[in-house]
Amino acid sequence: MSARSGHRRAQLGMVLITALLLLIVVTILAVGMFRSFGLDEKIAGNVREKHRALNAAETAEQYAEWWLASGNGSQGIACTIIVPAATGQVCNAPLGGAGVDISAVPMPWTAGVSYTPPAPSAATAMNSGGGQNAYYATPIFYITYLGPSPTASAGSVFQIDAAGYAGSSDTAAIVESTYMVQQNSSCLSCNQ
Repeated sequence: MSARSGHRRAQLGMVLITALLLLIVVTILAVGMFRSFGLDEKIAGNVREKHRALNAAETAEQYAEWWLASGNGSQGIACTIIVPAATGQVCNAPLGGAGVDISAVPMPWTAGVSYTPPAPSAATAMNSGGGQNAYYATPIFYITYLGPSPTASAGSVFQIDAAGYAGSSDTAAIVESTYMVQQNSSCLSCNQ
């Protein structure tokens, strides 16, 4: 009888050790899953901020194209300051001149046009504090006069560089386009 009870005690000890090992394995798996979920949330947040910065830059670029199409294009001036969008300016020198690294973040642009898009709500305001649903800085664009149109039609070619921030100074996007404005006139009553 005593041999049976000694064998039973040894089995009870193995069950305890097996349960503890199983508990450790489940704990390690749970910790790994929580870390994975946290990483996924960070990735999703970074993608969101990247898209917000890109949208801000594209908004400034589209405004610059509209501004040029509205007849505001010129052969450019020597731009040295940042002006509001209501004033606007076309520059005669490229943006990266004078040793300015336009890819640095935050962007060291000293000339251009500051464009504040109409905000759908007070929560999407521009402020230097940034944060969720806020933008670190207003989008900016820089228009360079490239010269007359290479085609037979009268017109001018411009390069537009635009930059936008998301919620922090290190989340920025830069877009660039080449835009041609043609001055055509046609007789609407000639075909009648």
